[in-house]
Order: sequence, then C-alpha cells, then structure tokens
Amino acid sequence: MFTTCKTLALIQVRVPVKPTNEDDLPISSSTPPEFAPEQEELFREVLTLLNQSGVPFVVSGAFALRAHTGICRDTKDLDVFLPAERVEEAMRFLQGHGFECEVTDRVWLAKAHRGDFFVDLITGMSTGTISVDQSWVDRGSPSELFGVPVKVLGPEELIASKLFVTRRERFDGADIIHVIYATHGKLNWDRLSQLVGPHWHILFWMLVLYQYAYPAHSDYVPRRVWEDLLGRFRREIENPDANAEFRGSLIDPRMFAIDVNEWGMPDLNERYRAQREPKLPERCSSPDEKQRNDEPSAWPKTA
Repeated sequence: MFTTCKTLALIQVRVPVKPTNEDDLPISSSTPPEFAPEQEELFREVLTLLNQSGVPFVVSGAFALRAHTGICRDTKDLDVFLPAERVEEAMRFLQGHGFECEVTDRVWLAKAHRGDFFVDLITGMSTGTISVDQSWVDRGSPSELFGVPVKVLGPEELIASKLFVTRRERFDGADIIHVIYATHGKLNWDRLSQLVGPHWHILFWMLVLYQYAYPAHSDYVPRRVWEDLLGRFRREIENPDANAEFRGSLIDPRMFAIDVNEWGMPDLNERYRAQREPKLPERCSSPDEKQRNDEPSAWPKTA
C-alpha cells in the first residue's frame, strides 16, 4: 500500500474556474462546453431522477476532469458511475419516466437516452480489470451540476478509471498526468494502490510518463511511492517469472490481436471480461414486466 486528500471545487456549468491561491487548480484557457438546451435539460432530468430513485451514483468523465484539473473538454455525453448491481434499478426508474434504456456491454456499460442525447451508466472498465463499487460513490465529493446536487468522482478513482484507456484511437495518459500535476500529488496514494491491485505496472507506466512530462515536479509523487514501485519493478526484472502470462490484450486488444490470434498468446482481455461479475442484464426490462415477474403466479404449481 502506498495519505493525503484534495478538496474538490464545485462544478458550475459555464463558469470558468478562477484560482485564488497557490493551492487552487491551474488556470486554463479551455472553455466549458456549450450544450443544446434540450441536451442540458436531459442531463438535468436524469440526474434529478437518479437522486429520486435512491440509486447511488457519482459523476465522472469530462465533468470530473474539470473539477480536478480545471481543464474543460467538449463533451457530448454525461458519464455516471454506479455499482453494477444497481444498474437495472436505475434503468427501470429512468424507463418509467420516458427514457429508453439499453445495455451496450454487459461488462461495463448501459445507456439512457431520449432522441439524440444520452447518458452513460458505467460500472467499471471495459477490460473487466477495475470495477465500480459503493466506495467510489462514498468517496465522491458533493457538488452541483446543471443545478442538481450530485457527487463528483474523486481524483484517485478518476485516475483508476483512465488507466486502461490505452487504445491506439484513444489514450487517457495525459488526463492522468494533469490530475497529478493539478492536485500537486495531494492524493490518497494508498487508495490508488488498492484500486489498481495487481495492475500496478500500468500505474507505474503512467507515473514514469508523468515524470517525463513534468520532470521539475517529480516530487508531486511521494518518494515512498517511487521507491515502492521501483522496488517491485526491479525485483521482477531481476527474477523474471517464466510462467507470467502475456498481458498485451489488456492494453489494446486490436493492436495485440496478432499476438493472440497468430502467436498463440493468451487473451487476458477476454478472460477478465468473462470473469467479471456481476454482469449487467442482457436487456432492460420495463417496469410493468418487472412487476409481472415479481408477482406470485395465480395458478398453483403441479407436480
């Protein structure tokens, strides 16, 4: 295990972050995204309904990135993180209020949409390596988004959620670097170690990338963290495990497809995805359908 915490600034849509002292977020020329009125209304309604439903959730994505770095990013959707076991409840509630809901990937993703706009309901990483649980919600910071009280994902969980976004077409390493820099490394590093678990190599990779980008601020990563990860890495280099499995598909299953399909390497991406539990339901049942399924049968069972 690798503790300090950072206070989260409130998100105010269309109001730029203005630091007032050295501990505030860095000044950025980026501007908040402009949403169509109907899209903003959809986001507001979904957040309000989720609050009413009692389903625990926390806001992530571009809104959490802004909260922890001051960087505004143009975004077309709203990312909501919640435990997998509560997704069906959330979908039924939203469906009962006129939203169309679908499960896009049983490992990690469902969507609630109306017309051309949607909200992502996310339960973990697409690789199945990291999953959202209640602690992600509990550790979120109270804020306000579109006039609705919400919790925003903590910086440690935000970093963890981006560690395996390492595809050729999308790489979130810069986001991780910006979170470390903007917070001055005032993170709960033990929590981050707990979140990454056996995948500490990916965190180490991102920290080396951070040091390359910000060499003058290497001290934002505590010395004990550097020493711990360097020690683990050195031991693995000096004593390589002949039985250690190929892990390339967890980084990018497409870029490492040849290794799996032609060179006979194991596909850990598919293995982790298959082992991921609980999985989301195959589809979202309607409230009426759920009620019928829950009602006892009117006919006695026969032998």
